[in-house]
Amino acid sequence: MLVAPYRVGVDIGGTFTDLVMVDSRGAVRAFKAPSVPSDPTEGVLSAVRLAADSLGVDVQSFLSKTELFVHGSTIATNTLLEKKGAKVGLLVTEGFRDSLEIRRSIRENVWDHRRPFPEVLVPRYLRLPVTERIEQDGTVRIPFNPDSVAAAARVFAGEGVDAVAICFLHSYANPAHERAAKAELKKHLPDIWVTASSDIAPTIGEYERTSTTVVNAYVSRRVVPYLESLAWRLTALGLPRKLLMIQSNGGAISIDEIGHAPASLVLSGPAAGVGSLKFFGQDTGSDHLISIEVGGTSCDVTLMQQGMVSMTDQIVVDGYHLNIPAVDIHTVGAGGGTIASVDRAGLLAAGPEGAGSTPGPACYGRGGERPTVTDAQLVLGRLKPGPYAGGVITLSLERAVEAIETHVAKPLGLSVTDAAAGIIQLVEQNILHAVERASLEKGYNPRMFTLVAAGGAGPLHGPSTARLLGSSSLYVPRLAGVFCAFGMCNSDLRHDYVRSWLKDLDNQADSGPDRLEGTFEEMQAEANEVLAREGFTGSKAHLKRAYDLRYFGQQWTVAVESSSTNAASIRAAFEEIYQRLFGYVQPSGAIEIVNLRLAAIGKLDALEVAKVPGYVRAPVAHSRRPVWINTEVGFVDTPVYDGTLLSPRQQLIGPAIIEEATTTLIIGVADKLTMTDAGNYHIDIAHGQVA
Repeated sequence: MLVAPYRVGVDIGGTFTDLVMVDSRGAVRAFKAPSVPSDPTEGVLSAVRLAADSLGVDVQSFLSKTELFVHGSTIATNTLLEKKGAKVGLLVTEGFRDSLEIRRSIRENVWDHRRPFPEVLVPRYLRLPVTERIEQDGTVRIPFNPDSVAAAARVFAGEGVDAVAICFLHSYANPAHERAAKAELKKHLPDIWVTASSDIAPTIGEYERTSTTVVNAYVSRRVVPYLESLAWRLTALGLPRKLLMIQSNGGAISIDEIGHAPASLVLSGPAAGVGSLKFFGQDTGSDHLISIEVGGTSCDVTLMQQGMVSMTDQIVVDGYHLNIPAVDIHTVGAGGGTIASVDRAGLLAAGPEGAGSTPGPACYGRGGERPTVTDAQLVLGRLKPGPYAGGVITLSLERAVEAIETHVAKPLGLSVTDAAAGIIQLVEQNILHAVERASLEKGYNPRMFTLVAAGGAGPLHGPSTARLLGSSSLYVPRLAGVFCAFGMCNSDLRHDYVRSWLKDLDNQADSGPDRLEGTFEEMQAEANEVLAREGFTGSKAHLKRAYDLRYFGQQWTVAVESSSTNAASIRAAFEEIYQRLFGYVQPSGAIEIVNLRLAAIGKLDALEVAKVPGYVRAPVAHSRRPVWINTEVGFVDTPVYDGTLLSPRQQLIGPAIIEEATTTLIIGVADKLTMTDAGNYHIDIAHGQVA
């Protein structure tokens, strides 16, 4: 029986809304309710009702005993992808009207020179100039003219603009003109939503700063009302504390603080996996982890080294650049719904297109006709036909066979089995390359890390990926299918602050260590005020300093976490990271401090791994079925186990299939599975085999 108070994490996906409930003793329950894209709140409340029903109480009683309710949502991302955002107007420095459309003239793939850039979110007739000019040192070159803002306001009113973004030249050095423009605009359009670049992204880089501010304004009218509505409904139903949201930086933030920066939610769901990695690291006994979280549409790869996850402030969503702090997640289109096809050259392809939840894979029977990874897993016996998730979906083997035969097997002249196996192998190569990009390309050897297979589909790809990487061990959480929702229950609050600096590390003249310390102290005062407002003071409030550094003449920076203001100490930390990333350093090279950063963290009581008492006995399979293992051995009569009946310290040797409540695991030939003391899965990979 669960004991109050409870922590609740809710993650909205394309097919299911996941809810994880953790009680005061660390006991966990997971629930899945169908997502409602037209009204995501209904999916959340359906999951809440399932949790309340499991306790035998009504929703009001359940929520009244919930001390923490954390939510992750793809609504900001989907607003961008679906182009359903606000009608945005943009105020810019006179003469820089087209910076947003010119971009940096950089193509992500230099060989793909014909692909058009994504449409500009603000058309030219709504990008209006303001008479003003700030220099890079913060001095005023041209005074601010409020009449130009008044003229723009009249245009915005006539065009029905919903939100306005303001981005003036060099506002990171002096935000006075942006603030004046915002105040003037509010006089003429008091009900309009306004965001200024100095509030959302006060950093050097005109294009990135403008793009971030525009995206923030674009998603505001859909994200903020949804969150306010959800918070109001939960409060009305008895939730005593404020709703928290997971940000792209992996930390939570209260609903009151997120209103000015909804763009910080674009990686809301995947970033919550950091909380899960921190938790499961206790069970694995390792703080060197690489997670592959494979869902319906994508695979998200995150690397944790010495208990720390790397961060970035350069993320791209559907071609739009955002300069906001975010967990460094590498994503590829490799999920259960990834569509397989044969191109005009007769080559098998997998993705990037996905089937989504509607119509979904062919085996769902919802109108989908094209084959997906889920269809291939079903054909190969790794998934069983029949109902899943309490009957929300039912997998049809006949439909899966028909789709693969029609669209892959016949065009390639293969059997259905070989076609399905080819789909799986191709997708696993894509996952492998994603892991290599997240590790090898950043100077880490993936063989030194424990691979964590998560997401509803991850445990079916884990053994093969570990084998291809050369990893010796694989870890699968029992809660793999609700990995991100669980991580929300173990996520601290976090606010990130940044100040542009643009000074030589060694020769700062009037900006030496004392000035540096003074600036950090100003940032800390602001951060402590916000943390205190959210109830975090003393030992519950943690502050971490960092620098964005680069050698003079370089464009991109390297983030260096350091509490010191001593130039030699900062240089040593920078060179250590630079050496790992690029294989060399410039001895005595001139280093520029581009930005000062501060992370303000409100520490929640960490969840502890609950040790489950177990009686070591031989696990017993409940059935057997033919399962395709690899190209060498083909189908093998394989034992199938009910994961809910497996207990700590039990062991078995593969091949095997384990069916869990939220996922399915495959154990490769000669792989050794050991149940951990917390009831999760540790697999020693037998190299020389392919599963």
